[in-house]
Amino acid sequence: MCIFIDRDRDPYTLVVYLIGEIDHHTAAQMRMIIDGEVENSLPRRLILDMEKVGFMDSSGVGLILGRQRLMKKLGGMLIIKNPCPAVHKILKLAGLEELIK
Repeated sequence: MCIFIDRDRDPYTLVVYLIGEIDHHTAAQMRMIIDGEVENSLPRRLILDMEKVGFMDSSGVGLILGRQRLMKKLGGMLIIKNPCPAVHKILKLAGLEELIK
C-alpha cells in the first residue's frame, strides 16, 4: 500500500493517488493519512485516483463511504478517478458508481 498526495493543483482540490491493495490491513492507515490531509487543507474536492489499486474488499468500500461523509460534512465532494475494472465492479455493486468521474 502506498499513497501519494498532490497538493499543487489548486487550493480547493486534494488529489490522493492510492497504490496497491485496499483491505482490512491497509484501510485504517489510508484513512488516517487521508483524513489528516483533509483536516489540514480543508479542500472542496477530494479526488481518490484508484488507477493503481488492483484489489479492494469491503474495507475499501468503507474507506470511500467514510471519506464521502467527511467531505459532505465539510461542504465538499468526493470524486473517484480511474478505477480498474475489478474495483469499478465493486463500486458499482456498492452503489458508489455515481462518484466515478
